[in-house]
Amino acid sequence: MNFTIGVEGYVWCKGCRYAGYNESKDASPIQNAAVLLRCTRENGTLSLWGISDASGYFKIQTAKLVAPFTSRDCKVYVLGSPVRACRVDVSPRWNKGAPIKLRKFVAVSDVGLQALYKAGDFVFGPNTPGKC
Repeated sequence: MNFTIGVEGYVWCKGCRYAGYNESKDASPIQNAAVLLRCTRENGTLSLWGISDASGYFKIQTAKLVAPFTSRDCKVYVLGSPVRACRVDVSPRWNKGAPIKLRKFVAVSDVGLQALYKAGDFVFGPNTPGKC
């Protein structure tokens, strides 16, 4: 079966109370964080970029079929926080990237069937604990 993929997730600043602060997460969304979806296998690499919005949400969608890659071949990376006071990676640490997990298949009008994956939350913290 051939399909495109979409990967979604969030980027947060832990412990800092900026616009959009989420009390249950004790975090604020980070806007304009660069997000990379990278799928690698012996027959090639697929790299696609996205950017988080004002709510910290990102969604990266492939424009072509990605049948040669499986979810085990793919990881999502947030290469840093654009918020000057919140640049320490908390989760995942050391920019190891996050695996993707299948959520569901959805019909997308212009591409047909899409596998929608979740990359989870990417969390950054303040450079100096307690100082945002």
